[in-house]
Amino acid sequence: MTEYLKIIASGDTLTDEQASGAMHLLLKGESTPEQTAGLLMGLRGRGESIDELTAFTRVMREYAVPVHIEDGKAIDVVGTGGDGSGTFNISTTTMLVCAGAGATVAKHGNRSVSSKCGSADVLRELGVFVELPAAAVEKCIADAGLGFMFAPLFHPALRFVMPVRRALAVRTFFNILGPLCNPAGVQRGVFGAFSEDVADTMGTILSRLGGERVYSVHSEDGLDEYSIAAPTRYTYHASGAAPVKGVSAPEDLGLKTAPLSSLKGGDAEVNAGIIRRILDGDHGPHRDVVLLNAAYALVTADIAENPADGVSRAAASIDSGAALKSLQALAQASHDHRPTGD
Repeated sequence: MTEYLKIIASGDTLTDEQASGAMHLLLKGESTPEQTAGLLMGLRGRGESIDELTAFTRVMREYAVPVHIEDGKAIDVVGTGGDGSGTFNISTTTMLVCAGAGATVAKHGNRSVSSKCGSADVLRELGVFVELPAAAVEKCIADAGLGFMFAPLFHPALRFVMPVRRALAVRTFFNILGPLCNPAGVQRGVFGAFSEDVADTMGTILSRLGGERVYSVHSEDGLDEYSIAAPTRYTYHASGAAPVKGVSAPEDLGLKTAPLSSLKGGDAEVNAGIIRRILDGDHGPHRDVVLLNAAYALVTADIAENPADGVSRAAASIDSGAALKSLQALAQASHDHRPTGD
């Protein structure tokens, strides 16, 4: 690790081999806390290169506990978090709506870090057993068409760097890597970031590492997902094609704009209530922002031909009761397959 730290201190970038080597040391626990902190802060200060981040992502994926699924068109809807918006769990709700529309969803998430309520927190409040091992998640996806992978169980090697990350209490490249390292190897979906630059970086990394249909997004109001309060800037990466940049406004898809304050959430109980009302058919900003995000996600799953078609299919998923049935099926499957004794 000392060799890599000297390179970073000199202002030079790590080669692919060097970046991979540094990441292996971190995830094997062969780096001291001081060395780990030096690497994280040195790269933060200089700015990580896209090649370094690609190498880090590839290695982190190697250390993940794999989840094997049959549907090659499975999607994830996930963001970096850290946008400070305090919205309800939009991507988690989107997952349920997409599943109701026929997509296979392998959702990767965690408990709250910077917000009041993470995806694991709200799913637990909705009756889902979230701390499932890989085999049980595979059965959930087979039974219900969707599953949830609780990040700490699938990235055990991160235990070596978590104490340092907590002590530093600042963003590091690991905040970017999390959404890029889905244990099910998902190559499709909507990936949001706390800044436009980071969204672009994430999209490029996903594309380099086999991404087939990926939207990387950041909204102008700061959200790490599509927003109905401001235009959202996105880049669409499809395998074999040049990236396409665009701007999405809700009115373009027949949805009403609304202030960001209308999307505010709270703790797990509050957010679960919001999600239940959406799935029960309530109209308004909560529903509209979910329709918007689901529209693009369904395009990546080859369920919708375009975002406008995606809005229609997402609305039908809710109004037919299919999205609610997806939640019920996930909750049932998660308890059916939970390990004995848990």
